[in-house]
Amino acid sequence: MVDADPRRNIPRTDHLLNLPEVVAAGERLSQATIRSIISETQTAARTGEITVAEVAPTVIRHLSSRSASSLTPVLNATGIIVHTNLGRAPLSESARRAVADATGYVDVEMDLETGRRSKRGAGAKQALLRACPEAEDALVVNNGAAALLLVVTALRGGRGASAVADDATDDDRTNSDNSVAADEIIVSRGELIEIGAGFRLPDLMMTTGARLREVGTTNRTHLDDYAQAIGTETASLLKVHTSNFRVEGFTASVEVAQLRGLADEHDLPLIADLGSGLFEPDPSLPDEPDIASALAAGADVVIVSGDKLLGGPQAGLILGRSDAVQRIAKHPLARAMRTDKLTLAAIEATIANTENPVQDALHIDVDQLRERSERVAGLVSGTVVAHDGRVGGGGAPGVPLPGWAVELPEELARPLRLGDPAVVARVHQGRCLIDLRCVPEADDDRIGEAVNRARGNHA
Repeated sequence: MVDADPRRNIPRTDHLLNLPEVVAAGERLSQATIRSIISETQTAARTGEITVAEVAPTVIRHLSSRSASSLTPVLNATGIIVHTNLGRAPLSESARRAVADATGYVDVEMDLETGRRSKRGAGAKQALLRACPEAEDALVVNNGAAALLLVVTALRGGRGASAVADDATDDDRTNSDNSVAADEIIVSRGELIEIGAGFRLPDLMMTTGARLREVGTTNRTHLDDYAQAIGTETASLLKVHTSNFRVEGFTASVEVAQLRGLADEHDLPLIADLGSGLFEPDPSLPDEPDIASALAAGADVVIVSGDKLLGGPQAGLILGRSDAVQRIAKHPLARAMRTDKLTLAAIEATIANTENPVQDALHIDVDQLRERSERVAGLVSGTVVAHDGRVGGGGAPGVPLPGWAVELPEELARPLRLGDPAVVARVHQGRCLIDLRCVPEADDDRIGEAVNRARGNHA
């Protein structure tokens, strides 16, 4: 009896490997990658997702379209500027060129004049200090969470005491010189935040062996709450910008300037974790804290992210008093958290040059945005509607950025995401909304073509 199961006719791996197109792909893709694509395609045929006849063409198509990375470039048409799921801040052209230049050998830790080893990241540091004269020193690490972890660790054990094990008893919390080990961080209960993917700042800080001393209530914290909590085990005072939420109504909080006097009185470091990364106040975001103001108000150390409103790559920036920053830089953990040459190059270029896609999108001309939206709507038979953009990435929560969007049927959202170029729109209340705030104007026609292609494929 003849077995008519077509799956027995699935092309063998050696046959597929010898196809001219597959051999040619081997000049740019590893054999492991090629074999993986072949195996996945054969499996798709066995499960009935594709026919046996489609195996070879599918392998060739996947190999020909395979880029160096699995990451797919997208056009961000959501209206959210710092979109975490889309990689947060897009780099400026200057930063991209700087990264490209840094991919080879560069003088990241060498003084070319003397031929001797130099300080790592000196260019990025100088760019930060020029942009923020209020800072005496600066340090770049690999992200904002790392910066906070490093700072609270390095600034523990003030008053000459060293850090102690988290499981030590009260009787054990002393050093050999009988001084008390300072390992307690005082922070307002309303500032113990959780951000995306269930990441909680309290959990992060407690991994250092520090203990959190929560003061005040969720909605109201006063200076006296901090004062009453300070004791012999206090290591630092911490002020955290709540970033991705706002507490409104019957509220009270203590500002950095108020905490400075208390920190001076007890000889404690004052740490401000601002998150979003503004160098100075921005009138369009009146409640968003900035580095210059926090340092002027008396923070010893300020922590921000590089890939939010700053508009750079993922990084944690630490700015502040030279004695505090140097103490942080010399801590053993600083080595584990240091950033690479590509990030240092991108940070320096972002700060030193005026072009900045994040700031451009934040301060876009609304009338011009409407004109662009109307033009694209004409290309795709859509309707222009009022639409508020957002900062995103934990910046300026609840603050609308008035603008416009092209309204389309909801069912176009998926084929747009899967198209070429991939267009990520906002799906809201049964509509697909194309917001051009974060789309370079030069890509407007590509958006129109992508929509018409998606509509044709969906028909």
